[in-house]
Amino acid sequence: MMSRLLVAVLAALCLIVPAIAEDAELAKLARASGTPDIPGLKIVWLAPWGDVRDANPWRNIIVHQTEGPAGSARGGAQAQAKAPTRRGVTVWVETDGTVYWAVAENLVPTHGDGANRNDNKYIDNSSTYRQVVRDNSIGVEFAGNYPDVTAGPTEAQVAAWKILVKLLRARYGIPPDRVYAHNWIDYKDARYCEGCWLATLARVWGE
Repeated sequence: MMSRLLVAVLAALCLIVPAIAEDAELAKLARASGTPDIPGLKIVWLAPWGDVRDANPWRNIIVHQTEGPAGSARGGAQAQAKAPTRRGVTVWVETDGTVYWAVAENLVPTHGDGANRNDNKYIDNSSTYRQVVRDNSIGVEFAGNYPDVTAGPTEAQVAAWKILVKLLRARYGIPPDRVYAHNWIDYKDARYCEGCWLATLARVWGE
């Protein structure tokens, strides 16, 4: 009869091995071109991927939350696709977890306020002040915190984010400590901390 320790080790391996295989497959898909199917994600490709070597050299990820109602991510993404450099982001996430890839990777939407926070309120801003800006940071917008701006993301958004942030990090070689909430790097709406929980989750998942 197997010891309890051996049973526990085997059970752990049963969890670890599939996870490693899934990560390897995701890393492979993350280097693809076109409109790949990503397991666990529903992506609407308004702008297909090109060769990742031609993408803007993204070094950071900034998490945003838009004060729009449920269903607004689609409209926001479509407007962004028509005018890529307008104020907005590359990737939009709807309350049902649908991801809209709105902008080609070599284009830079207008997002962020220039990394103007330098008070160290949430993180050490010595490495972010005037440095984590739109030109080097890919933005992800989560819709749905209207009319209550303090409302957090939905369960579907969190589930999508867990895969999406891993995908983004793998595609662009971004470490977990370079995932930032908008509120961590810019002075934002004092009523809530924009993107803070989602960015925190991304860093915890990446440990």
